Amino acid sequence: MRVLTSDQMQAADRSAVEGSGVPSSRLMENAGREFVSAMAQHLPMLDEQRVAVVCGKGNNGGDGFVVGRILGTLGADVRVYLTAPRSEVSGDAAVALDALEAAGLPVEDAATRESWTLVLPGIAGSDLIVDALFGTGLSRPLEGRWTAIIDDLNATGVPIISVDVPSGVSGETGCVIGATVKATMTVTFGAPKIPLVMAPAALMAGELVVVDIGIPDAIIDEVPGERVETITHERASAWVEARRDDIHKGECGRVVIVAGSVGKAGAAQLAALGALRSGAGLVTIATPRSCLGVVGGFMPEYMTLGLDDTTDGMVSETAAEAVLAQRCDVLAVGPGLGLGASVRTFVLDLVEKSTVPLVVDADALNAFGGELDGLAGRDGREVVITPHPGEMARLTGTTIDQVQTRRLEVARELATTRCLYVVLKGARTLVVSPDGRVLVNLTGNPGMATGGTGDVLTGVIAAWLAQMGAAEAACGLGVYLHGAAGDRAAELEGEVSMIASDLADCLGSVLQDLGSPVEEHSEIRD
Repeated sequence: MRVLTSDQMQAADRSAVEGSGVPSSRLMENAGREFVSAMAQHLPMLDEQRVAVVCGKGNNGGDGFVVGRILGTLGADVRVYLTAPRSEVSGDAAVALDALEAAGLPVEDAATRESWTLVLPGIAGSDLIVDALFGTGLSRPLEGRWTAIIDDLNATGVPIISVDVPSGVSGETGCVIGATVKATMTVTFGAPKIPLVMAPAALMAGELVVVDIGIPDAIIDEVPGERVETITHERASAWVEARRDDIHKGECGRVVIVAGSVGKAGAAQLAALGALRSGAGLVTIATPRSCLGVVGGFMPEYMTLGLDDTTDGMVSETAAEAVLAQRCDVLAVGPGLGLGASVRTFVLDLVEKSTVPLVVDADALNAFGGELDGLAGRDGREVVITPHPGEMARLTGTTIDQVQTRRLEVARELATTRCLYVVLKGARTLVVSPDGRVLVNLTGNPGMATGGTGDVLTGVIAAWLAQMGAAEAACGLGVYLHGAAGDRAAELEGEVSMIASDLADCLGSVLQDLGSPVEEHSEIRD
């Protein structure tokens, strides 16, 4: 599903008006009607609710005027509040306001601090609040009385349904740029917007419903500019092909995983388990000889290769040639390797000399901290990196806060400048390709914030890359399945109690689910 910035959505609106002959006033009318339809579908007994519609002066407020009028015709006890002077409402919003008043529904004045204080008790006494203050065009933090209005709405404790986006978020990024409405549900028009799928702003949207307001799908798909898309169940299903009846294990992907050190052998096993549960035909763990007995004793389904090691149980700087001599389709490196000069030298040597696609994670990424010369893709060799925010901060010489507030920009810059496939982990994991194309994953939950889940993901992506040979698809499918398995594990064990091996054990069932239509995760509905 295409995700648009505010500028791209405005371009789609213009194309619909100019190219398809859809009047802009009709789009606003459609938006209001579809908003109410979504409310009625998801909120029972809407006609018995007391609803406060809080409107700004722009087109978002115009949508709110239409919503108020239609709710009134349904018999709901609706009150509409205008937070700007009546004289400042213009264009299609003014037409919608005139139609509201012509229908006999008065608009209550909330244009000053004093008038807002007077109407606030009535708003707080409602069953529902419709937030129609600001839309996607907001580019800077709200100030002054607008901050107070947002804070007052959030403090009411009344469920809030936002029109298009929660008021206060930027339409261009996933940042929370200031005071923002905390919505119970957001009904958005035409396509999801960046702040509705990108953390942390997406966490303010609540349940997300996408409705069609008459903009043709082709217009949305063809809007120029950088592409951001969500990974849907249907798309993930399309990536998985049925196996031939006569296929053999050598055709299902050979993966070598370089992982483990004394005290961190479990990371190697979890990565291998992720690869095996994702269909890799042959998996080998290359690990320091001091870990070989432990790693080999975890499970019988993978092979092992002992590597020269140091006295403290980490891989030796001379071990790269032994790994490179192994026959494989994909080489994954990093989980549990540890930190130290020998590990860094080994990783730099291995990544430089490898001729097969690479998945670089964890301690292997830390070997490149602040010095990226050796970390790059090239023709004939795709490189996938899977950093969490801390690792990304070390790679880019920034801070975790800077990464988290600019996740999309930071990941895209690294991917495009270093010809990498960047999987930036966290809430709403991103997959960014070297051409700047972005996939946003919507599966997953806070229970996955436990040791070892990232190691499983390394194996999952490596397995799909070995089978598919296409890095973007392998990363997209991998993060989708990984998150869905985390959701299944949370259902079985609870978010607090689930562990990484629970997630790995659920990979098979969620992979089977791809063959069946399901309601989209992440509360995106249409």
